[in-house]
Amino acid sequence: MTADTAGAHLTVVAVSDDEEFTAYVTAALPRLRRLAHVLCGDGHRGDDVVQIAITRLYAHWRKARAADDLDAYARTVLVRAFLNEHRRRWGLVRLVGGSGELPQVEQAQPDVETREVVWAALRRVPPKARAVLVLRFVADLPVAEVARALRCSESTVKSQTAHGLAALRRLLGKEER
Repeated sequence: MTADTAGAHLTVVAVSDDEEFTAYVTAALPRLRRLAHVLCGDGHRGDDVVQIAITRLYAHWRKARAADDLDAYARTVLVRAFLNEHRRRWGLVRLVGGSGELPQVEQAQPDVETREVVWAALRRVPPKARAVLVLRFVADLPVAEVARALRCSESTVKSQTAHGLAALRRLLGKEER
């Protein structure tokens, strides 16, 4: 039965770009924050990177929403914001105060001490290798998607993964318990 034969009128509600953007960011924000916090190793800096990424996403919203995978597009913007922010020298300046703790992971982790040692070591891995490790093993993305996000070849992702894991192993071997 069509709307005409039923006597009902269909009302088409146009959703504005701003409303669509707000709805997307509201849903994606927890994932983006978690990813940024792991990349940065610092909740406050992670929030700054998320804000930069959201601002860039808003500026290019029409292009972003036309992407095949909006979540992958947003993740790419976030990772690039992290890498760009890390390249800036002033990004090394830290304000005094605050805990600097990583956000709580949704799943219960039985071995808190081991987790903290691994997070501390991960923060010492070079930024690009850290981004690769986080995207591969925390976000659980395939090599091809990580390569697209970082605008590099799959072989670069594989070598950065190997270098990052080697660095992590060296750092963890030196950590005292």
